Amino acid sequence: MPKMKTHSGTQKRIKVTATGKVKVSSANKGHLLSAKSKSSKRRHKLGSQVSPSDMKRIKQQIANVK
Repeated sequence: MPKMKTHSGTQKRIKVTATGKVKVSSANKGHLLSAKSKSSKRRHKLGSQVSPSDMKRIKQQIANVK
């Protein structure tokens, strides 16, 4: 059985916290920012955490990342 490979696209987009939670950045903050309100842009500065239902899949994709 071969080793599981880390999904490099996922590895670039997420960070694992010290407590094991997975942080991701918010969507909709890449371009066309002049059309968005200041409060909307402020909210998207903060990241968010991956939902518990997706945690198993994400952890498998980043098996080799600490």
